[in-house]
Amino acid sequence: MTDDVALTGIRVLAALLAAAVLVALVTERIRVPYSVGLVLLGLAVGIVRPGVGLSITPALVLAVLLPGLIFEAAFRLDLEALRPSLLSVLFLAVPGVLVVALVVGLVLQAATGLAFSSAFLVGAMVAATDPAAVIATFKRLNAPDRLAAAVETESLFNDGTGIVVFTIALAATTGPSSLADGVVRFVLVVAGSVVLGALAGWVATKLLGLTQEHLVELTISLVLAYGAYLVADAFGGSGIIATTAAGITLGSLGRHEGLSRRAAEAIDEVWEFIAFVLTALIFLLIGLAIDVQVLLANLVPIAWTVLAILLARALVVYVLLGGAVRIAARGGTPLLSLGWLHVMFWAGLRGAVSVALVLSLPEDLPNRPLIAAIVFGVVLFTLLVQGSSADVVVARALGRVNGGGRAPADRPSPPTADVPHDEG
Repeated sequence: MTDDVALTGIRVLAALLAAAVLVALVTERIRVPYSVGLVLLGLAVGIVRPGVGLSITPALVLAVLLPGLIFEAAFRLDLEALRPSLLSVLFLAVPGVLVVALVVGLVLQAATGLAFSSAFLVGAMVAATDPAAVIATFKRLNAPDRLAAAVETESLFNDGTGIVVFTIALAATTGPSSLADGVVRFVLVVAGSVVLGALAGWVATKLLGLTQEHLVELTISLVLAYGAYLVADAFGGSGIIATTAAGITLGSLGRHEGLSRRAAEAIDEVWEFIAFVLTALIFLLIGLAIDVQVLLANLVPIAWTVLAILLARALVVYVLLGGAVRIAARGGTPLLSLGWLHVMFWAGLRGAVSVALVLSLPEDLPNRPLIAAIVFGVVLFTLLVQGSSADVVVARALGRVNGGGRAPADRPSPPTADVPHDEG
């Protein structure tokens, strides 16, 4: 790397961070979601100065920005709050992703005539809710801890499964592939990545027990966050799933076995700052990556895909998941109330993962420009429409509509009568 390239990179980073600070100050006063403000700024820059010169690669998003953000969320995950909803989360993260990808593929094929292999590829790219988008949204909402944990954990788990489904779908569009081969590969990649990440988290926990120096302990957590991703990726696994498993393991074991109190506080504070910076960069880059003119030229297939996603999400959340939890309750109070299901339905935002997958598509892939336009359009819709209205949906779903129609900004708060209390 030359000195000029290094200086240019530092200037770009400083400019992006300065822009993020300004957006944060403005959106805090006008009550617009921070993530929406960042995306709009990126779009505006792209319109005023098209081809601004930033090289947005899938490696930048997947290997640099997302692992840190995902690790922070996984490390602070409250397993006790999540435990009652764990099966529901796993249901949404695995079969839920497959159902959404399939429904989107079928609707897009029927509505636009796109080959099913290409239509299913689109479905795979937009099937998973994005952790960056969901975590950034729920951090500012006054939602119960268990609901926030369920939605955030779903986004942590299903983006990894979504990437695996995308890889299998892409292979099917470029060569012969059987359903059995795809299923076997899916199971092996997911299971292998979980084991690798959990093992890495366990090793990191043991290393933490060898030192009381909080800076060394903080460094171990940083190496774990990116090391788990890189090792899993090098062996053909899912780096995102491995990082998630590593963060959960360190957060659950490390706090009790290896981390000193000072180190735990330092890791929480430093990683919260890192997550803020990474979130800002991700949403700004999403805005810069989207070409508004291309979206306008493909409004019809984008509209059909948005409709398919909403339909599929409703099917998964209300019919499959809602039906399952009510059957399991057997006449008692379901673990997930109808209000919670409303929130889980509307919290299906897409973002950085979908953008990174689009950027990783081969240049010679059939229908690549159309596929990219559809995915970018879906990302923009979910971030701007669903992201900007999430506060109101949460407030109404949980019976907390105040004078301004918004949920209060602080969290957590006691459950309302509409929300089932945790037992014990």
